[in-house]
Amino acid sequence: MYRFLLTRQWVILTLIALVLIPVMVELGFWQLHRHEHRVAQNQRVTEALAADPVPAEKITSPGHEVPKADLYRRVSAKGTYDTKHEVVVRRRTNSDDEVGFHVLTPFVLDDGKVLLVNRGWIPADGPQTAFPKIPAAPRGEVTITGRLKADETSAASGIKNVRGLPDRQIMLISSGQQADSLGKQVLGGYVEQTSPEPPDNSPQLIAEPDHSGIGPHMAYAVQWWLFASGVPVGWVILVRRERRDRAAAAQATTDDAVPATA
Repeated sequence: MYRFLLTRQWVILTLIALVLIPVMVELGFWQLHRHEHRVAQNQRVTEALAADPVPAEKITSPGHEVPKADLYRRVSAKGTYDTKHEVVVRRRTNSDDEVGFHVLTPFVLDDGKVLLVNRGWIPADGPQTAFPKIPAAPRGEVTITGRLKADETSAASGIKNVRGLPDRQIMLISSGQQADSLGKQVLGGYVEQTSPEPPDNSPQLIAEPDHSGIGPHMAYAVQWWLFASGVPVGWVILVRRERRDRAAAAQATTDDAVPATA
């Protein structure tokens, strides 16, 4: 009755079904793990942003690579801005997706070490080859607060670190490169300034990272598992249909073979 399952067509179809089931189950778990990773990441960012600021030198030091656990930690520092060696980071957007620059200013601490401070975003007015007009940083000794970030890399950001850029313009923020340029000890990573707020919101302070969304990964996981459960159901339906069609064909052949009686 089910001998047709031994035909080449049905053997291949059955093998495909047997392969698809574990693959789809594994894809579901992969999406589940991505969901769990996103939830944990959001929780880590939320806790970092809510924590009281600590002195930057307690978390990072020259040549230090900022780990994921310290990303967005609120830090504070006391010192003076070195606007003479200020640079801008090209092709950065604000919350309205307008293209401009990030203003990166060395912040000289009391012990002579330097903390890189991203003071915010300014529009790209004028030619890209010219150094833009930057709102002045506060003079004298000030205390700043901000979010600690890791050095940017091409692999992590997808941005190529182009050479031959106009003077005082960079593509990626790298404490190591700035240390070579300044000839001073530069703390690893950099800080996105959150206070004090600049007058007239210029530069525009960088908004907090989005740490509320969890994405569609859980929905994708459920979809893959539903697909996996649907494979054997679909296989059974096809088998029954094939059996019914073959039985109907066999009955029709039998009826045609029986001679009509007078």
